[in-house]
Amino acid sequence: MSSSILKLAFIVLLVTTGCLSVVASVRGDSGGVVILEIQDAIGPATNDYIGRSLESASEQQAELVVIRMDTPGGLDTSMRRIIKSITTSSVPVATFVAPSGARAASAGTYILYASHIAAMAPGTNLGAATPVQLGGLPGKNGDDKEPKENSDKGEKSSGPTGDTKTRKLINDAAAYVRGLAQMRGRNAEWAEKAVREGASLSAAEALDQGVIDLIATDTQDLLRQLNGYAVDIQGVKKNLNTDGLALIRLSPDWRNRLLAAISNPNVAYILMLIGIYGLIYEFSNPGALLPGIVGAICLLLALYAFHTLPVNYAGFALILLGIALMVGEAFAPSFGVLGIGGIVAFVIGSVVLIDTEAPGYGISLPLIIAFAIVSAAMLVMVVGLAIKSRQRPVVSGREQLLGATGRALTAFDSEGPVRVHGEVWHARTDKHIDEGQRVRVTGRDGLTLEVTSKHKNEV
Repeated sequence: MSSSILKLAFIVLLVTTGCLSVVASVRGDSGGVVILEIQDAIGPATNDYIGRSLESASEQQAELVVIRMDTPGGLDTSMRRIIKSITTSSVPVATFVAPSGARAASAGTYILYASHIAAMAPGTNLGAATPVQLGGLPGKNGDDKEPKENSDKGEKSSGPTGDTKTRKLINDAAAYVRGLAQMRGRNAEWAEKAVREGASLSAAEALDQGVIDLIATDTQDLLRQLNGYAVDIQGVKKNLNTDGLALIRLSPDWRNRLLAAISNPNVAYILMLIGIYGLIYEFSNPGALLPGIVGAICLLLALYAFHTLPVNYAGFALILLGIALMVGEAFAPSFGVLGIGGIVAFVIGSVVLIDTEAPGYGISLPLIIAFAIVSAAMLVMVVGLAIKSRQRPVVSGREQLLGATGRALTAFDSEGPVRVHGEVWHARTDKHIDEGQRVRVTGRDGLTLEVTSKHKNEV
């Protein structure tokens, strides 16, 4: 009897230990806090990184995802996809504008409003969320300046004015951010003001006006304040338990880093030029292979990057025209006319290639100047070589044979063989030629050379 009780107690102990291990394991998997970073302009790479990380956090049953943000803004498409990932996430998302001195401008403001928890560090700011149309805002020169009606409220708006397309863009953005504010119970009036008037707030002002939920000095302080905090996850209330949880930092993987690198306007610009020059070299020297392969890969990467960037295709066409003119100068020298025109078109096209006021999406002017100088130097070199080649003596063809010297292979009086430039020719003369005597070519009739004897004192 006692042995049976001992066995039963032992089994219960094993089962209890196993259950506790499972609970601990689950707690270890589900109790982590995933830390993400947005430290630059928001684009396709950011969207890929945030979306994949939120899926990973959901699979790991993380307790919370914290997005540390410092961004000047970014592309509307990428921003909306990130917001969709946040609003459909099964894991609460806290967007934290940090460290001190960081900002959540433009697209960052929308993401902050969409998050389950909005927090800022002291010395940070948000706002300036007026959408900027790629290529510049139409109507900015003052056309159609009449006050417009707010379609939702039926009242005059004091926000930016412009043409119909601009008003549609701003009204859509205002309705979008207002909907996010209402969904999270935040200040919708100020959100609309940030869109229509480009308003901004400091962290303290944002907390006072109900734009954010709290201010924290760092991530640890944020987690301490969020312990027991109630959030709404897709209609379900949840109290966060952030006490003593492990921090899991998810950094961008090679795919995100590659996408971010080639989506950089300056890198895309360099890839495009390498691709074009590589293909030009391959076409002018068929069979080189390496320039063609490298050029094709770089050009494909550049075209992919341009697909994700606000590209002005008029600028792209000007760049192609400029390069075509410079190449034309190399093949049909015009003593600088084509080349100078090509450089001018190249520089203008480069300046307007990415023509937008969106932050973080311009091409560096020093980079444009550097490539223009390199192209001009190559052009000068090509023109110089062309001029020198015109001044050189003829080294092939009929003209090259006239005046050339050789030696008679046998003695002959009228016709016989001679060697000129290492080749044996049939020669004709009106004088006697001795074997080994030096001769000079005076003419050519088909494959027969007309020669005369060359005296010893002739040069």
